[in-house]
Amino acid sequence: MEIPKKHPPLSAGKRIVVKVGSGVLTKDNRLNLAIITAITNQICALHDRGIQVILVSSGAMAAGVTKLGLSCRPSETPKRQAVAAIGQADLIREWERSLEHCGRKVAQILLTRGDLCDRIRYLNARNTINTLLEWNVLPIINENDTVAVKSLQFGDNDNLGAMITLLLGADLMINLTDIGGLYDKDPRVHEDAQLLRQVANMGKHIDDMAGKIAGPLGTGGMGTKITAARKLTSAGIPMIIASGLAPNILIDIFNNDYIGTYFVPKEERLNSRKNWIGLTLQAKGKITIDAGAQNAVLKQGKSLLPSGITRVEDYFDVGDPVEFLNENKQLLGMGLVNYNAADILRIMGCKTSQIKDRLGFRSYDEVIHRDNLVITADTELTF
Repeated sequence: MEIPKKHPPLSAGKRIVVKVGSGVLTKDNRLNLAIITAITNQICALHDRGIQVILVSSGAMAAGVTKLGLSCRPSETPKRQAVAAIGQADLIREWERSLEHCGRKVAQILLTRGDLCDRIRYLNARNTINTLLEWNVLPIINENDTVAVKSLQFGDNDNLGAMITLLLGADLMINLTDIGGLYDKDPRVHEDAQLLRQVANMGKHIDDMAGKIAGPLGTGGMGTKITAARKLTSAGIPMIIASGLAPNILIDIFNNDYIGTYFVPKEERLNSRKNWIGLTLQAKGKITIDAGAQNAVLKQGKSLLPSGITRVEDYFDVGDPVEFLNENKQLLGMGLVNYNAADILRIMGCKTSQIKDRLGFRSYDEVIHRDNLVITADTELTF
């Protein structure tokens, strides 16, 4: 596959995140030990090239099902969490055993979304993983299924992988699946399905394609991978979807000789703080802005002022992350607000000179300052 000339060759990458899905790691509802061995051999080879690898691994559920002798995965949430907790130990042990031959050690890191939404814990997680990499230890990351409630779940390991990539400022995320790329329709059903070798525009047509390709359990599937790719490319980081069942796929990727889908990143790369604001935090509310404000924020790099706000949804406080949308309900980005929802309702549509008259105080001219604002929208938007 040919990588666009304007992007640096993948061989220049020094830090990557490899996410391996359950469709790759499991076979007949058990861990596929041959695949684990193949992937660890490639990780060791990349390490010898001076490339740091962070592994996001699924498979705890399958390992737990095997250990308990269950005929299928349970459907109830407490049972699924318990099975994952039992299987997580075996999953890590198999990765550790497979890496022994090249003298690498592993470290298990279990996270909830709450760990990354809290700025202090976010930085602590980054510092810990950076230290492990300095020690040549392979970080193996999974969601902490046992304690994660719905509001603190990543939802899928594709999303977790994207957030880890952002957290560590990695150069690339490789998403290994059992399908091997984004097709225009499900290749398991349609023989004439065509693989998209490159995606530069993350428009609705891409969502439509992905929505027709479900995961092995009918949830997640390609749609969650596209969501992860959209986050990363918005931050200026590429993502590749490729087959984890293909021999030497990681090596082939770094030799620029592979079959898969390459997602082209934006040219400007976001800094760590803006990654955290725009692509990691969970929104507490929504603000709708008019066409003038949209142009000022997206095209001129301005802060969001009260004059351009036309609607406020949900309750949020000062400093909370809030999404802002245009009047066509298209998501534009995220930012940390300087006023709570009730106060914004009182000042929306007014000039900054009128804020004090309406509130009795004026803490800031801006509702969201540009330093605390991140654009996540696609380039093609309706004004």
